[in-house]
Amino acid sequence: MKTILITGASSGIGRATANLFLENGWAVGLLARRADTLAEIADSHDNALALPGDVTDLPQTDAAVAQFVNKFGRLDAVFNNAGIFTPQGTIDEIDPADWHNSLAVNLTGMFNTARAAFTQMRAQNPQGGRIINNGSLSAHTPREGSICYTTTKHGVTGLTKTLSLDGRPFNIAAGQIDIGNARTELVDNLNNRLIAEGKPLMPMMDVKHAAEAVLHMANMPLSTNVLFQTVMATNMPYVGRG
Repeated sequence: MKTILITGASSGIGRATANLFLENGWAVGLLARRADTLAEIADSHDNALALPGDVTDLPQTDAAVAQFVNKFGRLDAVFNNAGIFTPQGTIDEIDPADWHNSLAVNLTGMFNTARAAFTQMRAQNPQGGRIINNGSLSAHTPREGSICYTTTKHGVTGLTKTLSLDGRPFNIAAGQIDIGNARTELVDNLNNRLIAEGKPLMPMMDVKHAAEAVLHMANMPLSTNVLFQTVMATNMPYVGRG
């Protein structure tokens, strides 16, 4: 049985991905802060393990990986998915607390999870595994007023590239999936804001397609790596803008 740890597993893309992996026979570790929601998922599947914790805290992340490996024996893959989108605005309108929260979750949390996973994958026998980081279209092309989110997602790209290089001697593959407008609570909230402002809605895709793309990356043999993958609502204004 293949094993994967998913962060931000209590809602949105993380929850949809966790459910899809479970349906496909994987053992899944569910790491997020909402213990009650994780318990709901885990109670429905024998191969799911709820791991309540905060990825911004390295000891908690290390403990989650250790607990998962203690139950399932090894760690084949990680979907490094936890992230937040703080209030929008120009840089002079941004609350510094939101900046620091974005860095803590979107970058430090990614680092902590990748570090804990890399440590386990390097030490286990057979050696190796796969780390999949959730980037964003904002890792390449920003939206207006998204300086906190966009900056952190550009950082995720640097993390991914370096992990890919550093993991090669240890059979650790690292890649990034950049997801655009999957139908989640976060995107619904953004659309509600647009409705209130009298602006057109953003194109959206079913979140299951994002989850399927992650599953495709995870099912690759370690001799093959999807370094970057973009999956998005077809009519998003991502390419072709001046």
